[in-house]
Amino acid sequence: MTTYSAVRTTGIYCRPGCGAKPLAENVRTFELAASAEAAGYRACLRCRPYRVAGTIPDDPPELVCRAVRLIIDGVLDGATEEAVGARLGLSARHLRRLFADHLGVTPDGFARSRRAHFARRLLDDTDLGIAEVAFAAGFGSLRQFNRAMREVFRAAPSDLRARRRKADRLAADGGLVLRMPFDPSYDWNAALAVLSAAAVPGVESIVDGVYRRTITLDGDPGLLEIEPGGVDHLLLRAHLPHWEGVIHVVERAARLVGIDWGEPGAWAPLEIVVNAVAEDVTALVRRHGSPIAGLGFGLSHAFPAAEPLAGEPGAVGEVARAVLAGRLRLDGAEPVEDLRVSLVAVGVAESAADRISRRLGLPGR
Repeated sequence: MTTYSAVRTTGIYCRPGCGAKPLAENVRTFELAASAEAAGYRACLRCRPYRVAGTIPDDPPELVCRAVRLIIDGVLDGATEEAVGARLGLSARHLRRLFADHLGVTPDGFARSRRAHFARRLLDDTDLGIAEVAFAAGFGSLRQFNRAMREVFRAAPSDLRARRRKADRLAADGGLVLRMPFDPSYDWNAALAVLSAAAVPGVESIVDGVYRRTITLDGDPGLLEIEPGGVDHLLLRAHLPHWEGVIHVVERAARLVGIDWGEPGAWAPLEIVVNAVAEDVTALVRRHGSPIAGLGFGLSHAFPAAEPLAGEPGAVGEVARAVLAGRLRLDGAEPVEDLRVSLVAVGVAESAADRISRRLGLPGR
């Protein structure tokens, strides 16, 4: 768990290991950068807290964890706290009270902080224009983006871009290259072994320590490449049809390789369930996955969505039909026990339902 130290006399918060040496009586600690910001502190320019893995406390109640999962997945993009509450069956007022009690920040504040921190990384690491950074980070408008960056970092995006250090920029000969920070407990080789054992031929490939996989965004194909980048981060090279909402691509990639949830997951939750119940996933991909030519590394198809799988016999078809009908929800909005019950109801064995829940990174595992 990353603990941020905030100094009352300077109004600045720092990540662990910062060289600043304030008096102990002037220091407050926060488990979330967003909580420090909600209390009126801004990020240190020296240690740059936005560049470290921002883990989530593991002690809040399951309802808060489910709300956090939905927000990370983008439920608040273009929506309100009422929308999150509705997904969870509670009022926005009660949701805000839960967040204040357990995280020290509102749902809106939590989402804004994540977008702002991701945007700051894009300003440092890439040459994307200011408007491209805004929409890649999930902001709905430039005005909203500029306001959030001034509130969180006390500076305009153009000023923040001008402050980036020479070593920050990641040169790319194709795709968009981004750092994915992790905490010291993360083991890339162990994650790679899990991914290798579960890799779907044609969709995923591991060659010379680099994980590659096909994806689709709004029906258009893309490619992700993930490899070691340093002692505290992986490098993600994303070849995408558009840059809007890149923050969610990076979040899903981090979940895929297990940075955020402690265990490697999948690009889409449906993949985990289908892998658990299908007799021949490779054949399913060839029959129903969208072909993607010219990628190399054995990559040839995108993993099929629920619609084409719904016509399959047996458990695969039942799972796909349940997803389409809303009888099986894989977005983390329902309690983990309800998910297990729903999985068993569509023919998934109880032991497999437990494994699926763990790999989905759901709270209560």
